[in-house]
Amino acid sequence: MAPRSDDASPPARMARITGRVQGVGFRAWTREEALRRGLDGWVRNEPDGAVRTLISGPDPALADMLAALHRGPAFARVTQVETTPADPPERPGFHILR
Repeated sequence: MAPRSDDASPPARMARITGRVQGVGFRAWTREEALRRGLDGWVRNEPDGAVRTLISGPDPALADMLAALHRGPAFARVTQVETTPADPPERPGFHILR
């Protein structure tokens, strides 16, 4: 998915987080951290044990959130965060997808 060329859209990134990231509250933590920063998007578990998230918002808050993903919640052990440019989410707010 290529980023939109519409300059009015906030920047967005898709991130795939690997390590010990399922069963440790990673999705709820991601939602809380994103909402605290005023970001939009979603987070979901992947079948392979990773977590994937789409995050969109102002550059400083987006960069801060991406840095936080490298740490994760207290019981997580993040080994890698891969990010790619993405289209902003279709709906506002930050959602946990099942």
